[in-house]
Amino acid sequence: MVAGEDIYLSVVIPVKDEEANIEPLASEITDVLDRWGGSWECIWVDDGSRDATLSLLESLNALDERHQFISLDRNYGQSTALVAGFRHVRGRVVATLDGDGQNDPHDIPRLIEILEREDVDVVNGIREKRKDSLVRRVCSRIANWFRNLVTGDSIQDVGCSMRVFRSECLDGLMVFEGMHRFLPTLIKMRGWKAVEVPVNHRMRIGGRTKYGISNRLWVGLVDTLFVRWMKRRMIDYRIKEMSHIHHTREPLHDVCEKEGEYKR
Repeated sequence: MVAGEDIYLSVVIPVKDEEANIEPLASEITDVLDRWGGSWECIWVDDGSRDATLSLLESLNALDERHQFISLDRNYGQSTALVAGFRHVRGRVVATLDGDGQNDPHDIPRLIEILEREDVDVVNGIREKRKDSLVRRVCSRIANWFRNLVTGDSIQDVGCSMRVFRSECLDGLMVFEGMHRFLPTLIKMRGWKAVEVPVNHRMRIGGRTKYGISNRLWVGLVDTLFVRWMKRRMIDYRIKEMSHIHHTREPLHDVCEKEGEYKR
């Protein structure tokens, strides 16, 4: 990849112990995006894997530099992995998906088309015919209902990782551990427009899920109360007019980031 090359799309994928899924998912992404035809990069964020995930990402990058990777020094969680990836995107549009193969890369071009055609800033997926266990589906339904009730939002499937959005949506975004469960809501809170569209959902390619009731449902419910507090207390404004001031992009604002958790 040529330094300074204009990139249209940045795909960010957090992974942990996904050695069985890296190669097939990467091959699928490459095939889909090459046929789509725009310029792209894919940033894989290894969140402290203990299997062969990192070595596979290194080999992938050696074969195709459009596949970049970031390896964190330990397991921090999905939110921190996403933030690490967001801080390095170069694309005008950002896409996210899970590294387990359940999100279908073939949906990315269609979501981009909707983003560009409609007057919106975020296109979030709604998983149709979910291929998850009953426990995960029940947890997700309860969590979505509670989040919308408390935050006053109307996102049907905030837990769907398949989404595309304009990179400007990251400007000034409030980030914290657990923010991946609220990303569309957090973006909308800053005045950006979002729509949801159905996307494909598939069986996991290999490996096993890292989430259950103990680390998914209850933590998410508690985080919802924090988002409600933040929505009520956050500072937001729109400038009507100003003199010429040199513009610099606002950094992601770390609300609850512990010192040393992310090495800049």
